[in-house]
Amino acid sequence: MTIDLLLALAAYAFVTSVTPGPNNIMLLASGVNFGFRRTLPHMLGIALGHAFMVFVVGVGLVGVFITYPPARAGLTVVSVLYMLWLAWKIAHAAPPDGNTAKGTPLTFLQAAAFQWVNPKAWIMSLGAITLYAPGQEWVAVAWVAGVFMLVNLPSVSIWALAGVGLRRLLQRPELLRAFNYTMAALLILALYPVIFAS
Repeated sequence: MTIDLLLALAAYAFVTSVTPGPNNIMLLASGVNFGFRRTLPHMLGIALGHAFMVFVVGVGLVGVFITYPPARAGLTVVSVLYMLWLAWKIAHAAPPDGNTAKGTPLTFLQAAAFQWVNPKAWIMSLGAITLYAPGQEWVAVAWVAGVFMLVNLPSVSIWALAGVGLRRLLQRPELLRAFNYTMAALLILALYPVIFAS
């Protein structure tokens, strides 16, 4: 992979990783509710889970969706249901007593598994493979996955840190509850293009 192509890939990975989407909405909410340290496994799960997804998609999973279109419809249904459950989890993370948030942040494995039902992660993966490893040779695919892993973690960390910053402003339980309901609503709104594009 040439240096020009590598820089273009890094720019693509940064822009797609740092812009709003389900992962970043959940990290913002997690930063507010649980702090940066407790959100670290969630961030690592996104970075490593998405890199693994890019690699698997690149070495051939995309062919399954071309050969067997109902697999894509099944993935869409699972994605919608899982994201609705996550929205409920975010909405109910508000502290009843104003001291500690109910619930727990996503674990490393939960965040990594979420990439497989995250519509934005699929778009990012398919776009990256199509643009930067069109022949789907495993070495090129590994480069794409590696760049995503390196760029993704600092990109998503911005959202968790923003949540930590907001945490000070949301000390009152009613404000935190309103924030969590807003984040849950945004996560549900992120489903709009998935449902209506299917």
